[in-house]
Amino acid sequence: MASAEAASRSARELGADKDPKAALHLRLAQDQIDQAKKLMADGDNKRADLVLQRANSDAELSVMYAKETAATAEATKAKEKVQAMKAGK
Repeated sequence: MASAEAASRSARELGADKDPKAALHLRLAQDQIDQAKKLMADGDNKRADLVLQRANSDAELSVMYAKETAATAEATKAKEKVQAMKAGK
């Protein structure tokens, strides 16, 4: 549970809400975390563990998509700087 929640938190901090793919997987992870909590409350810990594994995977995927978006934005800025420097020469 802790690992899925930590990955979800990381995704939010990295701006997963700003990227559609990252936001989708973040939402899926949160839904699965909620489902796992209900399963644990019902005593179905084995199934809850499986759902949490899936939640962790979705949260990690959300983190990767958010990082990709940030890296792409940074690369675009760097490219624009280089082009501006070339144009200034």
